[in-house]
Amino acid sequence: MLKKSLIALVAIVIAAPTFAANYEVDAAHSSVKFTIRHLVSKVSGSFADFAGKFEFDDKNPAAAKGEFVAKAASIDTNNAKRDEHLRSPDFFNVAKFPDIKLKAKKLAMNGKTGKLEADFTMLGVTKPVTFDVEYLGSAKSPMGGDVAGFTGTGTINRKDFGMVWNKALDAGGIILGDEVQLELQLEAAKK
Repeated sequence: MLKKSLIALVAIVIAAPTFAANYEVDAAHSSVKFTIRHLVSKVSGSFADFAGKFEFDDKNPAAAKGEFVAKAASIDTNNAKRDEHLRSPDFFNVAKFPDIKLKAKKLAMNGKTGKLEADFTMLGVTKPVTFDVEYLGSAKSPMGGDVAGFTGTGTINRKDFGMVWNKALDAGGIILGDEVQLELQLEAAKK
């Protein structure tokens, strides 16, 4: 009888659903960066003001979901004049569209790497985007509490979102490329 009860208990534990942990992005240990072609080189920048929350279970990554928001006005390319232009209606139009959003739709992992399908919203336009992701693992923080780390990289075409400003060069060509590489380095605290 006791043996049957133990077997039944083990079966219940094994069959019980796993629950995803809730995480909040730790902005002090994370970054949101981008790179775009400029003339004959590439220019990088970042967003200083961002936040995100998500659910993740490394044993069931397909159940992951979450949202991430970057404040467009916090753009920083290490050039104040350029940053002001990027905040203008020519680019991010931060007065009208203050937020850049990412909403996770589907995560498919193969070990520690995978693909995240998400809805990306910029300038009021939402389009699907796929990120290559890497789960860097989890650990106990020296401050107490659990943390997990992730990276994500993806590419968008800025014109798909209505960001079309450019300038033709006298010798041919244009100032800016259309493709923007995005890079997220995230450390998140378990809540």
